[in-house]
Amino acid sequence: MPLFPAHVGFRTKIFLAAFLVAASGLVVAGVFIGSSLSRDQERQVRRTMETEARLAAELLARGTPAMPLAALDAEADRLGHDLGARVTLIAPDGAVVGDSSLPADALASLGSFNSLPEVAAARQRGVGVSQHNDPSIGVDVLDVAVPAGRPDVAVVRVERPLFDIQTQLDAVWRLVAMASLIALVCAAALAWLVSSLLARRVRAVAATAGRIAAGDLTPAAFDYGHDELGRVARTLDQSVQSLARRLEELARDRARTDAILSGMDEGVLVVDRQGVVQLANEATRRLLRLPAGTTGRHYLEAIRHPGITELLDAALTGHQPEPLQFGLTPDPRQVLLARAAPVASAGGGGAVLVLHDITEFRLADQIRRDFVANVSHELRTPLTAIRGYVEALLEESSDDDEHRRFLQIIARHALRMERLVKDLLRLARLDARQEPLEIVRCDTRSVIQGVVADLAPAAEAREVAIDIRIGEGGGAVQADPAKLHDVLRNLVENAIAYSPVGGRVAIAAERAGATVQVTVADQGPGIPEADLTRVFERFYRVDKSRTEDPGGTGLGLSIVKHLVGLLGGEVRATNRPAGGALFTVILPAPSDVAHVAAEVIS
Repeated sequence: MPLFPAHVGFRTKIFLAAFLVAASGLVVAGVFIGSSLSRDQERQVRRTMETEARLAAELLARGTPAMPLAALDAEADRLGHDLGARVTLIAPDGAVVGDSSLPADALASLGSFNSLPEVAAARQRGVGVSQHNDPSIGVDVLDVAVPAGRPDVAVVRVERPLFDIQTQLDAVWRLVAMASLIALVCAAALAWLVSSLLARRVRAVAATAGRIAAGDLTPAAFDYGHDELGRVARTLDQSVQSLARRLEELARDRARTDAILSGMDEGVLVVDRQGVVQLANEATRRLLRLPAGTTGRHYLEAIRHPGITELLDAALTGHQPEPLQFGLTPDPRQVLLARAAPVASAGGGGAVLVLHDITEFRLADQIRRDFVANVSHELRTPLTAIRGYVEALLEESSDDDEHRRFLQIIARHALRMERLVKDLLRLARLDARQEPLEIVRCDTRSVIQGVVADLAPAAEAREVAIDIRIGEGGGAVQADPAKLHDVLRNLVENAIAYSPVGGRVAIAAERAGATVQVTVADQGPGIPEADLTRVFERFYRVDKSRTEDPGGTGLGLSIVKHLVGLLGGEVRATNRPAGGALFTVILPAPSDVAHVAAEVIS
């Protein structure tokens, strides 16, 4: 429960709090001082009356040993007059033998005073004090009794009304009240002054906070002071200035980012971990035909393509989905490539989607494929005719050696061009995925031996020996036998062509985990390190100094890479430490038949 109502201002609260604290302290101090003075006054009066009673008892003890009743009453009157109090003389039997406030003939009617508490205490302890209300005068009286030491007077009792004491106490309380009132006025003035100064500083801090909330982050122009409030205000101001600098940097970064994103042809879309769109550049809105006001909405409300929503779903769950190619319904010729990736950050993560318009690339690639296929078909017919007529001319007997040599050169180059056209047609079919594929369990040794038998004349011509080694688990592989035969034929043919005369070519097959590795190694000059990553490119040739032109088409290794990829494997080119090139074909082992078939079908 709040101490002050909510509508009360800060200055008023400070003033009331300070004033209440001061008033409470003053009241407590006034009550304590007044009570202390009252107790001191009462103790002083009691000590004075006790001294007076003992003085009266001593004066009686020094008087005549035996005095008549009238003389005792007269002595009581004299003592009462001198002390300014009522003096009562009490005999040993409790009878009053003298009283300063009554005549002698009225003493007999008072009865025994032995039952009074102060008289009984005086007999027992030497002094007795009692305070009670006297109905005859209507005020409290204080009685003090002491032993008298006479045979006819046992106790002297002094009684005094508390008029004077009450008057003195009233004066003390009036002084305390007046001092407290003056102190309260001073406390109120000081509290108002302190609350005014403090409220002014708080208003300054509040004004600064309001200015900051309104967007004005300029530094404050006044001093906050050196106390706790000043330190808090300075810390707040320093934090705001640091925040202002960071906001300025963020604004610059955001402006640069917006400029970059606006100038990009690629579409970029960012969502938070709840799937709410945080950013979508103009290219994204154009490519996906997003409605206005996409930012701030869930991506499922704006994006209608199921493939893209699946990409974002996978990215938001922390996965890295495969890129997606898709076409847009209004324009079937337009093809987009979408990639999504999760974003991990302290703010909670999310996902980013990048769109590439690959329509022109796909069109150019299709034009290239069509051009290669068409040119290859167009060249194949005249090359076949040229080769046929050259072979017919060579079969005729002729004694002209120069004429025959020219025909042989024409025949060799026509054959090479025919092989080139054949390889181009095959690459076109591989690019279009038109190659028939039949994955079965095939015997590695049989395929290698078939390749060696086909290339035996070329190996004998260069006196190159071929070694075959089938390691443990390498006798079978899951592949298309015809495609594997073409792969190994290209590699072995290259190894024979680049091996020195009298060299050796090593073919090996062995199991490596879930794969079978088939290697072809030669003893040639090897492949320069700069060319290892490019030997599988079309028409790419290594340094001419490697060896003389072997007469190939420059497409064999490219066909090898496509065929191995079609079989679900991988091919690598390295150099042997002892010299020569080493080609490694990695294919699935027979136990992975279902997995490979599924990949090929997909």
